[in-house]
Amino acid sequence: MLSEVGLDFEVIPSPAEELHDESMSLHLLCEANAELKALAVAKQYPDATVIGADTLVYIDETPLGKPRSEVEARATLAKLSGRTHQVCTGVCIAQGEKTKTFHAITEVVFKNLTSDVIAGYMSKVNVMDKAGSYAVQEHGDMIIEEVRGDYDNVVGLPMSQLLAKLA
Repeated sequence: MLSEVGLDFEVIPSPAEELHDESMSLHLLCEANAELKALAVAKQYPDATVIGADTLVYIDETPLGKPRSEVEARATLAKLSGRTHQVCTGVCIAQGEKTKTFHAITEVVFKNLTSDVIAGYMSKVNVMDKAGSYAVQEHGDMIIEEVRGDYDNVVGLPMSQLLAKLA
C-alpha cells in the first residue's frame, strides 16, 4: 500500500513485545502496541520516520486473534457469520522519540456462511496467519457482505489517515 502511493520505505520487523492487557480499551491497546513497535525500531534508526501499526479484529468487545488450529479457524468464521464486527488499527509515526499516534475503526459485515462456504474459503486462503481467520483482500467477496469505513484499515493500514498525518 505504501508503494502504491509512491513512498520509499523499508520493512523492519520490530523487536517489541506486544501488550495483551484486557483492562485496556481495544483502540488504546492497538495504539500502545503500535507505539511500542515504532519506538523500538526508531531507536535503531533515529533519523528515520518510522511507522508502526497494530491491528485487532474483534466482535462483542472480544479480540479475535490468529487461530491456533483449523478447527478454531472454522469456529471463528462461523462466529462471524451473518454478523458485524470491528477492525481497529493503531498507528504510530515516530521520528526519534517524538510520536503521533492514532487509530481507525472499520465495521465489516459478514455474509451468512454455510459450512461449505467456510471450507471453500479456507481451501483458498491461508487463514492460520490471519487475525479473525480471514483477509478481506483474499477472496473476501466469498464471505464479506459489506465494509463500512476504510477498506485499507481492514487490510492493516488506514492509508488516508496515515497520509494526512505524514503531510
